[in-house]
Amino acid sequence: MRAFVFPGQGAQTIGMGQALAAAYPAAKAVFDEVDDALGEKLSSLIWDGDIADLTLTQNAQPALMATSLAAMRALESEGVDVTAASFVAGHSLGEYSALAAARALSIADTARLLRIRGRAMQDAVPVGIGAMAALLGLDFAQAQAVAEEAAQGEVCEAANDNDPGQVVVSGHKAAVERALDIAKAAGAKRAILLPVSAPFHCSLMAPAAAVMQDALANVTINAPAVPLVANVLADVVSDPAEIRKLLVAQVTGSVRWRESVAFMAAQGVTDVYEIGAGKALSGMVKRINRDLTASAIGTPEEVAAMAAALHE
Repeated sequence: MRAFVFPGQGAQTIGMGQALAAAYPAAKAVFDEVDDALGEKLSSLIWDGDIADLTLTQNAQPALMATSLAAMRALESEGVDVTAASFVAGHSLGEYSALAAARALSIADTARLLRIRGRAMQDAVPVGIGAMAALLGLDFAQAQAVAEEAAQGEVCEAANDNDPGQVVVSGHKAAVERALDIAKAAGAKRAILLPVSAPFHCSLMAPAAAVMQDALANVTINAPAVPLVANVLADVVSDPAEIRKLLVAQVTGSVRWRESVAFMAAQGVTDVYEIGAGKALSGMVKRINRDLTASAIGTPEEVAAMAAALHE
C-alpha cells in the first residue's frame, strides 16, 4: 500500500518545480493556473525571485502547493493517478496540497485559500511577539511538559509532533525562549529557535482561524478521491463538511505528523512518496517507522523513475 504526502513550509527553494514545468506541459499548466488565480506571476518569484520574498508566508504557502501539484500532474502524465495511493496527507499547508491532489479542492481555490491563510497567519501576531523552537531528543509528552512549565501565564504549546525525537513548540517569544533552557535541562539533545515569522499552530493563531472559517465557508469542497489523514485527527476524513471544520481547527491545532504516519503504517502502508519540494517529510517518515520506504518526488527524473517502478 502507498501513501502520497505533501510538504509544508520550510521546503521552499528558488527554482523549485521549474524543471517539472519545462518537462511536462501539465505541470506548467499548474503554475499558470496559480498565477491566474492570484492575479500575479508567483511562478516568476518561485523560479527567479529572492528567497527572502519566497519565504514570506503568504508566498511560500501557495508556491509549495503549486510545486506539489505540478509534480502530481507530471505523475498523472506518466500514468500514475492519485488513486494509486491508499491515503493522502500533508504537513500543515501540505494538507491543502493533499486535498487538491485528491480533487477535493480546485487548484485555483487552493491557491487563493493559501494566500489568505498565509496573510492571516502572518497578521495574527505582530512580528517579534511570537516564536517557535524545535526540541530534539524529547518525545511528545516530554515536550508538552516543557511547554507547560515554560508558559508561566503566556502561551507555549506543542505545535508539531514531527517524529519520535523532534517536537516543535510555539507561542510567545519569551515563553518559547524559556522552553529552550527547560528542554535542555530535561535532556533534549538540542533546542533551537526556528527562523519563522510567526508562532504557527498554537492558540495565538486564533485570529487566523477566524479568517479561514470565513474563507472556507464559500469554497466548494468535494469528497477526496483518496482518504485524507488529517493533521489534527491523525485519522482519516472524507466528509467535506468535516474537512472544512478541520482546516479551521488546523490553524491553531497541533500537526500530529508522527501519529499520522504511524496510523497509515498500521493500515498497511509500506511505501510513502513525498510529492513536491524537498525531502523533510521523507526523513521524518523513516525516523517514525524504519520499515517504511520513503521517496521524494520533485524532479522529472524522480517522476519518471516512480512511474516506471509502479508500472512494473
